[in-house]
Amino acid sequence: MPKMKTKSAAKKRFKVTATGKIMHKNAFSSHNMEHKSRKRKRQFRVDHAVAPSDMKEVKALLGSYFKR
Repeated sequence: MPKMKTKSAAKKRFKVTATGKIMHKNAFSSHNMEHKSRKRKRQFRVDHAVAPSDMKEVKALLGSYFKR
């Protein structure tokens, strides 16, 4: 049976930390920024951990990329 490939879209959207946490970029942070408050824009800069309920799906998308 062939190896399972990592989904390229997931590879670009998620980052695995050294401790094994999966981080993602905030939604709503790319355009129409002039309508958003300074505080809200500042909070968009920080990456956040993937929710535990989504962890199984994200790990499957990352495949062997997650095990690095």
